[in-house]
Amino acid sequence: MLTLAAALLLSPVSTPVELASSPAPLHGTLLTPEGQTRAAAVILPGSGPTDRDGNSAQFGIKAASYRLLAEGLAERGVATLRIDKRGIGESAAAGPAETDLRFNTYADDARAWAAEAAAKTGRPCAWLIGHSEGALVALQAASSQDDKICGLVLLSGAGRPAGVVLREQLAALPEPLKTRAYDVLSELEAGRTVADPPAELAALFRPSVQPYLISWLTLDPAQLAAAYDGPIFIGQGTTDIQVNLADAEAIKAAQPRADLVVWDDVNHVLKTAPADRAANVASYMDPALPLAPGVVEAVADFVLKRR
Repeated sequence: MLTLAAALLLSPVSTPVELASSPAPLHGTLLTPEGQTRAAAVILPGSGPTDRDGNSAQFGIKAASYRLLAEGLAERGVATLRIDKRGIGESAAAGPAETDLRFNTYADDARAWAAEAAAKTGRPCAWLIGHSEGALVALQAASSQDDKICGLVLLSGAGRPAGVVLREQLAALPEPLKTRAYDVLSELEAGRTVADPPAELAALFRPSVQPYLISWLTLDPAQLAAAYDGPIFIGQGTTDIQVNLADAEAIKAAQPRADLVVWDDVNHVLKTAPADRAANVASYMDPALPLAPGVVEAVADFVLKRR
């Protein structure tokens, strides 16, 4: 029987990592396997105030999906660097003014984190594991064909331009608000800011965030995937209430070399959940609920067979 000291020696090692940046450093957590590190990856968080563990205090999300993914991958020999993106968590001081933020800022950071993960683990390159909006960050980061990026793992990511997805999400708005929202989107897609967005939609279209939205709306995930010549894994759950299976299929159609895995009864935060919205959302608040069976295994198998 293992002693407590021996058991601790066999546990994955968690190390804080600081990455030099302006105006302040970026921060993350490196989790290395107990034995040989067979591959390295950076976990890129989704949109909004999502931290390195996959949680958001602002929205009461406590799924801990990224921490659980990191722990599962460490058991299979994959080291992960999960990060607080610029402006969030311990990296809050590195966040620029909202008017100065652009989508490519996150892509630049992802490339820097990939190089850091490779250096810290002694690997030649690191995988980018992007979740939700992080999947688009990974695709944009890889568009430079950086040799420090081994390949991409896209989990619950949009496969269509953001404007298409936003119009679907705004379709339930009453008229004339829906038409006004669509008009604002069209202007932003054309690269023009809107001085007077509807007050009811200020959280989405406030003037200070519009330059960022313009930089985001120009990106087409399928086009980026088609242009990338490295390995791509696409993972999508069937009970995801934020991203459709059509998104995963759009990326696969654009890049037939990609591996697509569809997980039945798996939701946006990669946990087993029904389609019923209330029960589905409840899993976002439960850190004790493990990731759905097959998620970690599929990601690890893909990464390790191409290392």
